[in-house]
Amino acid sequence: MASDKGCSAGDPTLRRRIEPWEFEAIFDPRELRKEACLLYEIKWGTCPKIWRHSGKNTTKHVEVNFIEKITSERQFCSSTSCSIIWFLSWSPCWECSKAITEFLRQQPGVTLVIYVARLFHHMDEQNRQGLRDLIKSGVTIQIMTTPEYDYCWRNFVNYPPGKDTHCPIYPPLWMKLYALELHCIILRLPPCLKISRRCQKQLTSYRLNLQMCHYQNIPHHILLATAWI
Repeated sequence: MASDKGCSAGDPTLRRRIEPWEFEAIFDPRELRKEACLLYEIKWGTCPKIWRHSGKNTTKHVEVNFIEKITSERQFCSSTSCSIIWFLSWSPCWECSKAITEFLRQQPGVTLVIYVARLFHHMDEQNRQGLRDLIKSGVTIQIMTTPEYDYCWRNFVNYPPGKDTHCPIYPPLWMKLYALELHCIILRLPPCLKISRRCQKQLTSYRLNLQMCHYQNIPHHILLATAWI
């Protein structure tokens, strides 16, 4: 992923950027915030220009807002390809997964890659199946790691002058835990990651419950990354 130059006063995308505190809070994998944020970029055909924008939940989820916005503003042409990359603070729920799948069915020239900071209610089987349906329809889903956070900071955040390298640093363990659970979802294995919050201190904690089927099916390098092999 090639990064553009940092933010400047003359940057025409400045109004589309989010504030540093928003990015730091909303995309923190340790925080179970209700807000959802979508940072996205679109590339049409062979045109070198990349369109970037951001969106948040309204009365509808950010994924549905995006689909309604792009289909109302742009007339899709079957002969022109469209590449879309999403950076989501939460993975899509099952209803949004269904809407995305239908959108892609109607627009075969569109390819979609989704990076997520957290998995939304990942114990819910409908949400798990929704993510599998997205992958089956051709969507690439990955957990955000440090390179994706850095990329978003440079290209989507209204950071102060000279602070282009001051992206928040999040614990890699949380990224690896979510990556582990995403593998469980893809492989149709039982959930192994349980996340809870202690309401009094607002502390987020996790517990791993690995079964034999996890050890047998999840790639060893994924288990090694979380120090559970």
